[in-house]
Amino acid sequence: MGAEFECNLKKYRVLRGLTQEQLAQLVGVRRETIMRLEKAQYNPSLKLAIDISRAVQAPIEEIFIFP
Repeated sequence: MGAEFECNLKKYRVLRGLTQEQLAQLVGVRRETIMRLEKAQYNPSLKLAIDISRAVQAPIEEIFIFP
């Protein structure tokens, strides 16, 4: 089952100079979770989405776009 959303996480992560591993450590998940999020293969919990938004300093609605 594919998630039905667009994810701009990679763009904001790279702008902040973070690797997938660094971001994963900041928000308390495995690197694989970040990888799956960036491919829009994983729908994040609200808490994880907020933590990521804060970590990359970008509005949550610009990172995760749900039609």
